[in-house]
Amino acid sequence: MGRNGLMGTFQGLDAFGKTMEDVKIKTRTGALLTFISLSIILSSMMIEFIDYRRIHVEPSIEVDRSRGEKLVIDVDVTFPRIPCYLLALDVMDISGEQQHDVTHDITKTRVSKEGYELETLRNGRLVSDVEQASANKDPNYCGSCYGASAPTSGCCNSCEDVRQAYIRKGWSFDDPQSIEQCVQEGWVDKVKEQNTEGCRIAGKVRVNKVVGNLQFSPGRAFRSNMVQMQELVPYLKDSNHHDFGHIINKFRFAADMDDVQEKKVIGKEMMSRTKLGIMDPLYGVKAHTEESDYMFQYFIKVVSTDLVYLNGEHIPTHQYSVTQYERDLRKGDAPSRDEHGHVTSHGMQGVPGVFVNYEISPMKVIHTETRQSFAHFLTSSCAIIGGVLTVAGLVDSFIFSSSKRLGGRMEDGFAAPGGKMVSPFLPAGGIRVDRQM
Repeated sequence: MGRNGLMGTFQGLDAFGKTMEDVKIKTRTGALLTFISLSIILSSMMIEFIDYRRIHVEPSIEVDRSRGEKLVIDVDVTFPRIPCYLLALDVMDISGEQQHDVTHDITKTRVSKEGYELETLRNGRLVSDVEQASANKDPNYCGSCYGASAPTSGCCNSCEDVRQAYIRKGWSFDDPQSIEQCVQEGWVDKVKEQNTEGCRIAGKVRVNKVVGNLQFSPGRAFRSNMVQMQELVPYLKDSNHHDFGHIINKFRFAADMDDVQEKKVIGKEMMSRTKLGIMDPLYGVKAHTEESDYMFQYFIKVVSTDLVYLNGEHIPTHQYSVTQYERDLRKGDAPSRDEHGHVTSHGMQGVPGVFVNYEISPMKVIHTETRQSFAHFLTSSCAIIGGVLTVAGLVDSFIFSSSKRLGGRMEDGFAAPGGKMVSPFLPAGGIRVDRQM
């Protein structure tokens, strides 16, 4: 047992031996290294603290296991040379669901030839005074459908009702002058008035989360003998120039949520998308053509994306990539040879318009916010302090020992008072002579 008993033996395990104050040597070099070490420690600790408080976003990919979800397509497209009465929006998907001439949550704004917005139309109506004319009619009035497919009420009380009846029958609505309802409402005059205008169509379309497409096309779409058709006669016979050149003001895919919930998360979602660099590729796209028979196609791959925040909040969103294709329909479906000698043929008949074909990716991207733990910050801080002090101690020891050795050589060398100098000259006998200094 040690000199001081059990405590003395325990004291012998001390790994941090102390030196006495009277044998410590303090130098200017050591003071300078202390100041530099303190500066490095404080700077590194500050950087480490900032990194500890910073929020990091870690991306990951997993299989999208969602089933039966809906998707909201938020669109805003301007057609400078297509009047609103000619423009229709249709939605179809691979499941067989079809939405023809979508008007719910969709607005059409008449745009003048100079680009000024004139009037906003809702529910697909041509002009608001047409509704007033229909409201002022006799309640017992039952207009004729002129042999076309009548609605459930059996009456066509407006020009629009007759137009829809013609579409259901598969007839072309090319002579509104002979329709009593159209003459009373001044439909032809309104059409002529708008022939030089454009149209801005905007709103939200709720679709199934499956492969599908949106169609911005002339006339009202309808089905005849299980083939998708278009009422093209007014479009093709109009003496004014119309084409489907367009400007995409907005086109994004959003999660299916109510308006209240969307208003709560939209700001945070847009901020996160901006930080992550998630942009909508079709935003601001401009397409121009001088041909009426021209078809624009966009092929989109939609990827579901989840934003997970530190507080556990979860916001679903979507990002997409797009490829654009244009087709001149004047050549029809016949094979044609391009300037490089390649022969191209089309397997389906083209229709003037803008067609957006979207496909859902089976993968989902998850962006999760993370932050360093306090234990990591504490460990890093200890490593910084210990590392800097250790390196500074090694540098100080090296400098001190080097200066001490150099000082010893100066004291014991030939320049000392008792030193000897060797003469560089030898006498004639070849014997070296040492001279005492």
